[in-house]
Amino acid sequence: MADPLYELLAPYFDRPSTTSTSEAIPLPTDPTTNAYLARLPTLSLQSLTTTESSYLNAATQSSLRSLQALSKRSHRSVITATDHLSNLSALLPSLYTRSKELGDALPQLETAATNFATKYDRAAENAVLDRRKRAMLLSRNVDRVSDVMELPTLLSTAINSSSAAVTQGTGGAAASGYASALDLHAHVKRLRTLYPDSDLVGDISRQADDEIQNLITVLINGLQNPSLKLAGAMRMIGWLRRVAPELADDTYGSLHGQTKGRSLGAATGEGSLSALFLVCRLGTLRRTLDALDPLKDLADQEALRRFESRDRQETWIGGAQTERYLKRYVEVFREQSFGIISMYKSIFPSALPIPGLAGADITSPTGTPIQTPTISESTSTPFFEAEDDKTPSALATFAPHLVDMLSERLRTYMPNISERSSRDSLLTQVLYCAGSLGRLGADFGMMLALLEDELNEEGEAGKPEETDEDDHEWVQVMKKHRVQASRLELLASGVGSGRKTSTSLDYSRRPSAVPG
Repeated sequence: MADPLYELLAPYFDRPSTTSTSEAIPLPTDPTTNAYLARLPTLSLQSLTTTESSYLNAATQSSLRSLQALSKRSHRSVITATDHLSNLSALLPSLYTRSKELGDALPQLETAATNFATKYDRAAENAVLDRRKRAMLLSRNVDRVSDVMELPTLLSTAINSSSAAVTQGTGGAAASGYASALDLHAHVKRLRTLYPDSDLVGDISRQADDEIQNLITVLINGLQNPSLKLAGAMRMIGWLRRVAPELADDTYGSLHGQTKGRSLGAATGEGSLSALFLVCRLGTLRRTLDALDPLKDLADQEALRRFESRDRQETWIGGAQTERYLKRYVEVFREQSFGIISMYKSIFPSALPIPGLAGADITSPTGTPIQTPTISESTSTPFFEAEDDKTPSALATFAPHLVDMLSERLRTYMPNISERSSRDSLLTQVLYCAGSLGRLGADFGMMLALLEDELNEEGEAGKPEETDEDDHEWVQVMKKHRVQASRLELLASGVGSGRKTSTSLDYSRRPSAVPG
């Protein structure tokens, strides 16, 4: 029905003007036209003649206002869309050209991707991939590598802190620091064993070895400490066995059957540690005795005056300063030598030879062999014996050296003492010193006889006073010493006091000044 109605109304449509492009004749296929044509039959004739025209005017005004509002809101978007639409004719050919180029390049891209995947396949060997893998592994373990690189610094810090603790007298902190340093060094050695081809571990191991050499130096200096005790000495020797096993090992000499040129102590299984300990303590003893140089200078002045008196053929009377020096010298010598040998026997029990005879041959300062007497058969343990085909222990040469030191000092300064009572008191003190070492197997009491003979031959001692039995001076001193020793043993045994104690006599704790 819409088509006849459209044909009926078509002659009445307003024709568009030639200057207007917005007006156009409604087409029958237009949905709006069809909807209006479908509405017209539903209206009455009166409505068509009276209200329809006003309705159309109102709709026209409403549409116009809507268009105006839309143009006001979206004029920018409309302009932009218009511009793009005008450029679309130029963009489409360009898009086509680019898409064709992309299509032509896809085979080359696929070929390159295939080659890349083949080249960097994980199953294949590739230097670049290996380098990247190492870089990634290092990135994941950078904290561990940093800890490993800090090991030499930590080792140096532990050693320095321990040395400072030893200087301040805090033995516990020093022991803890040394133990930490040894543990760190053992850890570095394990790393070197696990990764022998690693340059980094090799550098760290070399730095750690340098620090350990510093630790060895510190420990050796610690063995020369004047206030060194047995516990501290045992700890230091134990640490030296760990950080310097070559000092306690004589594998090379034992494998090649060589004894000539081996260090003292090698034949006893302690390597050079025993000799090192004795050398360090001997150096400490010498420095302690050198502290008596002011007294020694006074004794030298008395010796000079004695020589002047002898040249003038005058009788020498004096020697108080020499007596003071020698007594102090013997006192220091007795305490230090007893401490050194007792510590040695406690630290190196395996270095002691098997006890043989009750006495031991000692070479006197003049080269004459003498038989060393002992205080009692139960307390003497001679350690100077050695088989002909073996190197003697370090102690076998150390104790005679101590005796030579003391005898040389007595032979030099004893002639300065002119009073018989002073000489007897000094010789008694020497006998106590000999008895103190005799408890460790190094009694040198018979040295007094040789010393007196040497002094008499030189004409320096003077003729001793006559006695009823016409004995030598050293014989009288020995008799007095034995009487005093027996009395002290009786007192120590508790005779007459109702208590029983040990019958042994500790000569290392005798008073320095013993009456003649």
